[in-house]
Amino acid sequence: MPSGRITSVLVVHATRALRDRMPTTRATSDDVSTTALVAWYATRLPWRRPAVLSVNHTTLLPLLMPLAPAATLLARVLEAITELLHHHHAPADLIATEQTAMTEVRVAPTADRSSVGVLNEFARLADWHRTDIDDLLDLSLRLATTPLGPLYRRHISPDRELTALINQHQRQPTESLQQPPPQEPRQHRGNAAATADRHKVADPKR
Repeated sequence: MPSGRITSVLVVHATRALRDRMPTTRATSDDVSTTALVAWYATRLPWRRPAVLSVNHTTLLPLLMPLAPAATLLARVLEAITELLHHHHAPADLIATEQTAMTEVRVAPTADRSSVGVLNEFARLADWHRTDIDDLLDLSLRLATTPLGPLYRRHISPDRELTALINQHQRQPTESLQQPPPQEPRQHRGNAAATADRHKVADPKR
């Protein structure tokens, strides 16, 4: 694999449970997501029809999609992110920018305990809500309204966090939407999703 940073790449940090079930183009140490929303974290949900749960590292926005066929998963991730942004009413120019910035997908091990904890929390909530919502996109939109501990001091839920970044983009379209990833608060831990650091990392063997 040639060295050097790819100019248009999306890095997906996948748990081992997911990496073992799909073809991957591994990220190198030089690979950094060039998308406005930065990297995504993903894991496999062992349902009767296995699904993939992804969470955006910056906004904690959730995305559910079918795992099968696993051979096309990485290509379908790009389409699924685009569709998700459309349903969250992202402006067309932002969606176009994201599409241009993620022409390549590279897979890396998980690298952030908080993001993996949010994955685990959303996996539990998705399993609960899917008895009433069988469409994965609708379920993704429902989960996006969940208050999360790591977003407590910002915009509370992933859908509101994304809206804030969209508003920033519209005010300053030439600037990147990238912000520091949400941090786990030290207090107000009563919220269910603030249990991220109490979850075991789902992918201990990177």
